[in-house]
Amino acid sequence: MSLVKSSLLNGIAVVVKVGAAMILNKVLALYVGPSGYAVIGQFQNALAVALSLSGGVMGPGVTKGTAQHFDNQSQQHTIWQTAVKLTLSATLVASLLFIVAHQWLSGKLLERADMDTVFIGLGLALPAIALNNLLLAIINGKKDVVTYVSANIVGSLLSLLVVGALTYLGGLYGALLAIAISPAASLLATGALVARRGWFKAAYLWGKLDRPVVKELSGFGLMGLTSAIMSPLAFMFIRNHLSQTLGLDAAGYWQASWKISEIYLMLITLTLSMYYLPRLAEIKTRTELGKEIAKVYSVVLPMVILGAVVMYFLRDFIIEKLFSKDFAPMRELFFWQLTGDILKIGSWILSYIMLGRAMVRAFVLTEVIFSLSFYGFTVMLSKIYGFQGVAMAYAANYLLYWIAMWILVRNEMNKMETKHV
Repeated sequence: MSLVKSSLLNGIAVVVKVGAAMILNKVLALYVGPSGYAVIGQFQNALAVALSLSGGVMGPGVTKGTAQHFDNQSQQHTIWQTAVKLTLSATLVASLLFIVAHQWLSGKLLERADMDTVFIGLGLALPAIALNNLLLAIINGKKDVVTYVSANIVGSLLSLLVVGALTYLGGLYGALLAIAISPAASLLATGALVARRGWFKAAYLWGKLDRPVVKELSGFGLMGLTSAIMSPLAFMFIRNHLSQTLGLDAAGYWQASWKISEIYLMLITLTLSMYYLPRLAEIKTRTELGKEIAKVYSVVLPMVILGAVVMYFLRDFIIEKLFSKDFAPMRELFFWQLTGDILKIGSWILSYIMLGRAMVRAFVLTEVIFSLSFYGFTVMLSKIYGFQGVAMAYAANYLLYWIAMWILVRNEMNKMETKHV
């Protein structure tokens, strides 16, 4: 399926996701305020780390392997079976850690002793969340766009219902508990959808552990683990720095600006995951890779730039409608935040090649370096420019990241040319 067709179909899911996110943002803004929004951001980062520890980081490897062996169903099933065993083993350990350490985690991450039981809920929900993510990775690798889009739509609606209801009933505690358990509910919908496909049977998910597949998935696992741990940790440190130097509300404003970026960039990021990663797994030559990169840039970058320009001129309207007047100070972040969004997508188009071609060492190294530099830039620039410094740090970091990606991908393409010759 072409990039344009994938984008159009994926756009349906994005419309639902954006609509659900807009409603949830309004609910959260009204019921928890800027300071509560900062706490929610911390917990969402903890959830990301939990998913990485529970084996969710192997998703790109499962997608790549499934797409790469499109003509070998037996090998696909071997990949799925190995991934399921590895995921369940990791999930058991991660779940126990979150349940046992729930009080310590609440104090350290949320600075709230009364929120500790949400980590118990997270630990109990992890197996279902991890399995749902694994099924989505398999569907993506099979390029079953209709099922993939349908699963995402249902997941968005379930999240809207659960998070909205529990936030209304329980305030900040209800919101955190809902964020922990709502992704697990999506497993029922995803399972029901994939069970109807002729290429899938539940029996295909259970079997022997294949050592070559373990080795291949471990490389993707290391890349995913690095990304899933370093980025949330950087965000946690940044949020703590803003809270300690500028106040908890400032951290909430930054979290809200980040959420706006996530919402309007959904079409791009989901399309890259759905179309681009499986496509990269199929490419064998430098010429073909160069053409694919150019095609994606020609479609994606104009969309991002147009979206950023529209968002900037509508910033006051967006803040009032998505959040509330209490979030008005975040308008100071828009220019540099949106500039950073453009630079991020530009660099991600190249960074996906590291995933598609299993460039483990380069991926891990750059993730560590640029997660640390984001925090370092934030500390440095916020001292000079105040609140705007965090958004300026975001833009500066992704400018350097884009340059690094260009160098790494150019070198990889030179290697492809040499091997091909």
